[in-house]
Amino acid sequence: MEIIVCVKQVPDTTEVKIDPQTNTLIRQGVPSIVNPFDKNAVEAALQLKEKHGGRVTVISMGPPQAKDALKECLAMGADEAILISDRAFGGADTLATSYTLAAAIRKIGKFDLIICGKQAIDGDTAQVGPEIAEHLGIPQVTYVAKIDVDGNTVRVEREHEEGYEVIETTLPVLLTVVKSINEPRYPTVKGTMKANRKEIPVLTVNDLDVDPERIGLKGSPTQVRRIFTPQQRTQGVIIQEETARAAVNVLLQKLTEAKII
Repeated sequence: MEIIVCVKQVPDTTEVKIDPQTNTLIRQGVPSIVNPFDKNAVEAALQLKEKHGGRVTVISMGPPQAKDALKECLAMGADEAILISDRAFGGADTLATSYTLAAAIRKIGKFDLIICGKQAIDGDTAQVGPEIAEHLGIPQVTYVAKIDVDGNTVRVEREHEEGYEVIETTLPVLLTVVKSINEPRYPTVKGTMKANRKEIPVLTVNDLDVDPERIGLKGSPTQVRRIFTPQQRTQGVIIQEETARAAVNVLLQKLTEAKII
């Protein structure tokens, strides 16, 4: 089974700050990590490989330092890694990103399954995975919490607000996975050493069959108007009275004053 996993290197959102003057993210000094949901995608691919055989290839679109994210995936057990990197791809929104990734996947050639994390923690759009499937003209199932493959048939449990739904489809297919699907393994020392020695090929705009009008900033219809931090909420109040009735009366008074009731 040929499995492709799309991963993204993202800023650690616990460390991100916003410049109050420009309303843009301050990336300097902020550590970059593998998008957590993409680690679940890598783990799902590795488990399928261990069960059915085959090969896992991880791909990422980003700057040269995104190789660090790919090396971590190799250390987890992925077989191959490919970076899609070129200044022409800079400023891409989800549509341009998915178009470029789909072109890279066509360049790779044969695949049975594409797995993505459900979304990236920096943008939280959950759009790139489904858009890749549309560009490639293959089925897609999002928010997958369980995967079973039997021959050419894929049976998944899809997570939604009211529980799960069971969906059956055929290969090739693209799946996006949720956190609850697995617990990603840690890279081993041996795997890390092997990953550090492995050469990661880079695909540029000249290597892909793409329309220059559909990549990078030029191919991105989305415009970010403003980035801001949410207004800080007031701290909670603990009501402590001698009796429950007295506490309820104080609560009702506060709710009335706040015009909630």
